[in-house]
Amino acid sequence: MISFTSMQMDAWIAAFFWPFFRILALVATAPFFGARGIPAPTKIGFAFVLTILVAPLLGPLPQIQPASGQGLFIVAQQLMIGFAMGLTIRIVFSAIEMAGHIMGLQMGLGFATFFDPQNSTQVPVMGQFLGIVAMLLFLAINGHLLVITALVESFEVMPIGLQPLASEGWKTLALWGGEIFRGGVLIALPVIAVLMMVNVALAILTRAAPQLNIFAVGFPLTLAVGFVVISVSMAYLLPIFGSMIETAMQMMMRIVSETNSPATF
Repeated sequence: MISFTSMQMDAWIAAFFWPFFRILALVATAPFFGARGIPAPTKIGFAFVLTILVAPLLGPLPQIQPASGQGLFIVAQQLMIGFAMGLTIRIVFSAIEMAGHIMGLQMGLGFATFFDPQNSTQVPVMGQFLGIVAMLLFLAINGHLLVITALVESFEVMPIGLQPLASEGWKTLALWGGEIFRGGVLIALPVIAVLMMVNVALAILTRAAPQLNIFAVGFPLTLAVGFVVISVSMAYLLPIFGSMIETAMQMMMRIVSETNSPATF
């Protein structure tokens, strides 16, 4: 008769239980994987299958009962790490949407909103458009596979254990949030520059010919020029987006490695 000790059972459960929560947290927050259009059972099932594939690759785990206080602490730690890694990638997409917001505002489309099913909110139509383009580029460059690769490598950089969460990793994540505004302005800069010149030209024209109806001429002109500039600059979006994704992957590893260091306050 085959018998198992309680310590062996705890080790087998922990080998699946703890990495599952890190993977599930990343799946729930990362772009594409965490889309609201994907049912929650599908996300849980995908995290379950991914955990089965990743669990044999992990090193030795701490000999702690999963249901103990220390085991629950490890669960909370894995959830926070997964959320941080998913948020790192989502910041890149927020930067793309921010660029769309700025473009739409400059073109006069700030009032045109569209329902975003991924965030369940009303967003400017240009932000939604660039968000869809960014998601297609993300899949085209195999970004979803890069995220899974970074997730697997994170277990080597920060193994599952009782080490405390350092403040440097979370500080790095907070500073990385500034990429939303920096990247958004960088992508929208061609539209901002060209429409600024158009607005200056319209101001001079209105000053020279006061009888000109600036609202009848300015809005169609800025709208047309904005679309032309967007169509021309769209070819340069892929290198910028690819660079942002690459930086985000490096930032994920940096956040995890700094979190693995001793906490300093």
